[in-house]
Amino acid sequence: MELIDDDGDLFGVVNVVDALVVLLVLAVGVAGIALVFSDDPAPEPDTDTTYATLDMGTQPTYIVDAINEGDTYSPNDVSTMTVTDVHLTPRGDDIGVTLRVELEGELDGDSIAYGDAPPRLGRSLTLATSRYEVSGQIRGVSDGDALEREETTVIVRDTLDSETAADIAAGDEVRLAGRTVATVEDVTTYATGDPSQSRVFLETTLDAHREDGRTRFGGVPLRRGQPLTLPADDYTVDGTIERVNGDLQLGETTTRTVTIRMDEVRQDMADAIRPGMREGSVSDPVAEIVAVETEPSIIIATGENGSVNVVDHPVNRDVTITAEFQVRETTTGVQFKGESLRSGSTVTLDLGTVVIDAEVVSVAG
Repeated sequence: MELIDDDGDLFGVVNVVDALVVLLVLAVGVAGIALVFSDDPAPEPDTDTTYATLDMGTQPTYIVDAINEGDTYSPNDVSTMTVTDVHLTPRGDDIGVTLRVELEGELDGDSIAYGDAPPRLGRSLTLATSRYEVSGQIRGVSDGDALEREETTVIVRDTLDSETAADIAAGDEVRLAGRTVATVEDVTTYATGDPSQSRVFLETTLDAHREDGRTRFGGVPLRRGQPLTLPADDYTVDGTIERVNGDLQLGETTTRTVTIRMDEVRQDMADAIRPGMREGSVSDPVAEIVAVETEPSIIIATGENGSVNVVDHPVNRDVTITAEFQVRETTTGVQFKGESLRSGSTVTLDLGTVVIDAEVVSVAG
């Protein structure tokens, strides 16, 4: 039997052209099946990375303890967030958290798509791991895996009970989740009109960071008058910033002769104030009494006949004190114990056996 007969049939049964069409269809089908069931992976999408700053707001301590550099989260198959830097600050009873993160995503023009959208300012992102889940807003997008840290020294003022004030010392640290965020460099304590209370000035170095051209700590820019909380292990300072980028030794130290006065003081109190009494150490007193003048306070009495008489008070005394004050000469004027010293202001002196509040009459040059 001929392979192809005179009619062009294969083995005298099937037309050659029809057979070739059938073979072509079978080949295409087999190739399609092979492609569908092939183990070869699909092409990987083009990806890139950028860095963002996330403000996570305030978080409780147990959440903050779990957050660390290296934590990752993937919202889909082509996007990944990795924590590269952690910045903590005290905010009330909780902790403020700012994160620097690396965002990896599919290229979308001149940007990337993280979780199917560009990392825009203000966008909320979630960080979910096997231990915690938090959300925050994008505050900045730029290069660099670390926040722009800036150690900043501030002078903080607060009034504390005297026992707590005495416990504050240079070297005290404020630690959050094992990280040091503030260090007390120096401390000065002054008496107030209440023996149980002390006014405290702390020179403190803060682990601040730069954002939008401002130095921030505790979620707010650092500036004079800004409230600041420092929760150390044994005490908490809820004070006010007196000065940024300064120290407690600002200005030249000198001695000024100051006249102060107290009116209508009981005689036993007046008699307790004597020359030679001082506040501070013998070798370096903050204030020392030089002279004391006492005279009866004046009262206005009306006689039975309606006359007006000026007479001495039987008990109360007016006391004029001359003292040497250790002051600082600053660009804003003379300061005594961290306060401006001028006529009409009030000063408090802890003289050991007695604490007095007196009005400044004059400050000698």
